[in-house]
Amino acid sequence: MIRLVTTDLTEFSEGQEAGDALVTFVACAHAMLDPTTPEEQVRRLEPRLLAQLPTLKALGVFDLFEVRDPALAALLADEG
Repeated sequence: MIRLVTTDLTEFSEGQEAGDALVTFVACAHAMLDPTTPEEQVRRLEPRLLAQLPTLKALGVFDLFEVRDPALAALLADEG
């Protein structure tokens, strides 16, 4: 079963399959955009989120979907 939104991000690790990269990206983004997420956790999640970009770009995810949150879009643009 795929859970797209989770608060337990300890299960995500490096070297994931393509589908796991999308799940990790969405879970991290969701938590980072939640105003109740502590800043320390946001700082830990950011590298995990950014680590998924090569896989997601290779899959063409960002050709199909637009990141609508301005802060997250800016973060991704800085990494692009």
